[in-house]
Amino acid sequence: MEDATGQFGDTVSIELELDPREPARLETVPGDLSLSHLRSNSVRCLAVMRQVLKMKTILTSILLFVRFIPSAEAKTNVTKQLFGKMPDGTPVEIFTLSAGQMEARIMNYGAILVSLKVPDRNSNVDDVVLGYDTLDEYAATNNSKRVTYYGATVGRYANRIARGTFTLDGKKYSVPLNNGKNSLHGGPHGFFNVVWNAKPIENGVELTYLSKDGEAGYPGNLAATVRYSLVQSSLHIEYSATTDKLTVVNLTHHSYFNLLGQGNGTILDHQLMLRAARFTPVNSSLIPTGELQTVESTPFDFRKSARIGERIDANDEQLKLGHGYDHNWVLDDGGGKLADAAELYEPTKGRVLKVQTTEPGIQFYSDNSTAGAIKGKAGKSYPTHSGLCLETQHFPDSPNQPSFPSTVLKPGETFHSVTVFSFSTR
Repeated sequence: MEDATGQFGDTVSIELELDPREPARLETVPGDLSLSHLRSNSVRCLAVMRQVLKMKTILTSILLFVRFIPSAEAKTNVTKQLFGKMPDGTPVEIFTLSAGQMEARIMNYGAILVSLKVPDRNSNVDDVVLGYDTLDEYAATNNSKRVTYYGATVGRYANRIARGTFTLDGKKYSVPLNNGKNSLHGGPHGFFNVVWNAKPIENGVELTYLSKDGEAGYPGNLAATVRYSLVQSSLHIEYSATTDKLTVVNLTHHSYFNLLGQGNGTILDHQLMLRAARFTPVNSSLIPTGELQTVESTPFDFRKSARIGERIDANDEQLKLGHGYDHNWVLDDGGGKLADAAELYEPTKGRVLKVQTTEPGIQFYSDNSTAGAIKGKAGKSYPTHSGLCLETQHFPDSPNQPSFPSTVLKPGETFHSVTVFSFSTR
């Protein structure tokens, strides 16, 4: 008989042992006796087949049941505790999301991702984002001239606005200058530098903040929500916002990733792939010129995975302006739906970071500070290129660039954006 093969790849063989003398005997017995004998063998064969098929059905059901039972590692445990107090006495809590070997810690000051622990190919766990050990260090740095935005939620407007001005419905608005002649990441008291309300949710934490009309010069009462959730090996960040007055909004996440582990070297040997055939070149103050330039034959071509340090010091005007990579890439999918944006690979420990987003752009920043090493978590030193940012976003200076995707939010509309950071090894 033929083998019966199941959907899980197992093979059940049925073998019938017949007496080699049986055919000769059948020729000599009466026809009805021979037919009876054949029928008897057929009945036995069918009975065996029914039993086998019944067992296979039972086994298949068991395997499917086991396959869809959530494992202990898949369940995310959410806890919270006091992390410290702000200078004015406001308490700040930190939420720990744990799923197997993955762990994310988020505090409600700045909606900051404080740490992100991820296993490598040998199941050794490292914290793969730069940061500080204490609330005091975050607060002091965020209110200094050397603000780093480590792990922060950035808004109301992520990235730069030229000259700190924009016009909406014929009215000119001015926002604080904190990056030379420009406003960067919402100004010195942007979303990274305020205390959010927070509560645990399934698999994560929800943070909310009401940015009042006129705060940092922006129009409208903007009700912003950020949800962090840890689902198996992926950190999901979901943003939403509503306004009661015409305004602009651009929210992003500003972690500095190092897949070797924070403080364990630079990111120059990391390999990066960006799903973008164009980028937005900048002027001397890092404001986009308005052009969407092809990456072809430039150091900005990461359509195929390339070592970051390979071309970072190339004789290229754009790299000189940014002191490395500090540019927005125009994602091929154009935004509006969750799509692959980037993949980062570190060959020594084998960690892979995949980025998906609904945003039309991504800012790759290669941590180009030349002001000297920063002391980070566990006393580790962060020299230049200690981490890299992959900031999913609308384009810089969009309020002043009508050809760019709009960042205008109207009353009655809801801003909604999703970014997923997924980890694996190879």
